[in-house]
Amino acid sequence: MPLRAGSSAGTEIILGMTAPSVMDDGWWLTTLWGADADTVVDASVVAPLAGPPPESPVAVLGRVLAGALAGLLDQEDGRQLIRLRMPPAADEARPWQRPLLIWLAVRWDPVRAAVMRPNELARELLRAFARAVEASQSPA
Repeated sequence: MPLRAGSSAGTEIILGMTAPSVMDDGWWLTTLWGADADTVVDASVVAPLAGPPPESPVAVLGRVLAGALAGLLDQEDGRQLIRLRMPPAADEARPWQRPLLIWLAVRWDPVRAAVMRPNELARELLRAFARAVEASQSPA
């Protein structure tokens, strides 16, 4: 899924995901990534042009990703079952200077999982990631 990132260089990034592993308890484990023609890009490429927000990219991307998947995710104690993590930054004072890789675990709503094929769920997940990346480029 091509997406033009809002960097000063006008870098086009491709968003993708690995084939999910499905655990016995229904959790999907996958990796979401953004790359240019050569390699995985830095998360700072998708930060607002005015500069990255003070929060970590996983916090910014995670809010939009979870919101975009609302209604598709299972819930427990009123909380959506989605977990995200990114590789550590070399310098945590610059949290956006880390690879645009998200390790993701989700558990789908049982009704949705019963009526949607796995490739449809994967497509929705990738679309939600694209929305999160697009939203991250907006001014905070």
